[in-house]
Order: sequence, then C-alpha cells, then structure tokens
Amino acid sequence: MAIAQNTSSQLSAADSTADTIMDHQLQLLRKDIRSIKKQLIAANLTLTDSEATKFWQMYEQYSAETERINDTRTAIIKEYSEDYGTLTDDQADNLIRRWLDTDIEQNKTASAVRGDLSQVLPGKKAATFFQLDRRISTMIDLQITSQLPLAQNQD
Repeated sequence: MAIAQNTSSQLSAADSTADTIMDHQLQLLRKDIRSIKKQLIAANLTLTDSEATKFWQMYEQYSAETERINDTRTAIIKEYSEDYGTLTDDQADNLIRRWLDTDIEQNKTASAVRGDLSQVLPGKKAATFFQLDRRISTMIDLQITSQLPLAQNQD
C-alpha cells in the first residue's frame, strides 16, 4: 500500500514537473515570438523618427493587450489537451465558444488601436502594420492549431 501511494505521489510530482516545464517552454516560445514579431514589423514598416516614437509606444500597449488575450487562448488549448480523450459535447462546445470569444476580443482590440493609430500614422503605414500583424498572427495560429487533434477524433 505504501509503495502504491509513493508511486502515485511520484507520478503526480512528475506530472506537475512536466506541466511546469511545458509552461516554462511555452512562456519562452511566446517571448521569442513577440521578439521576432517586433523585429519583422520594424524591418517591414518604414517610419520616420517622430512616427516611430509614437508608434512603438502604442505597439507596446497593443502587444500587452494581445498577450493577455493569448494567455486566455493558451489556457483554452491547455484545457483542451488535458481533457482530450474524455471531452464531452458540452465541454467541446464551451471550449470553442470561449475560443471564438477571444477572436472577438482580439478584433475589438485591433479596431480600437486602428482608431488611435490613424492619429499617429498615415493610412498606408497603418494598413501595412495591420497586414503584418495579421500575417504573423495567422502563421502562429496555424502552427499551433494544426498540431491539435480534431475533437471528434477522440472516440
């Protein structure tokens, strides 16, 4: 009995350590992605010194809000991964509803920033930023979501 409890404790500790390592790796990956995203935008968006000062300040605020939304998405993906194999119809519906809510929230954030950005950048430069932002975000989303198994395949 003591051996079974000890083994169970060890497995729980190993699971906890694996989760911690995965969370840490995910945090590092997201930090790298944010850095690369900023570099790609800087390399492809030609700004005057005056525009750059205002733009990058706004970008940091936008990036922080986007990060908060991505934290929610990451939690949803983690929950999906943990429940995969035993996911009920109600759980699946709840997860996708919450995922779609993050899409709505991201679009609202981008729309709000677009309004502010129009005061800082000319239309073509603002449009270029949003094109870059969308392209990079789409590539990241595709990379992450393409690795998730489809919900109906768990049976």
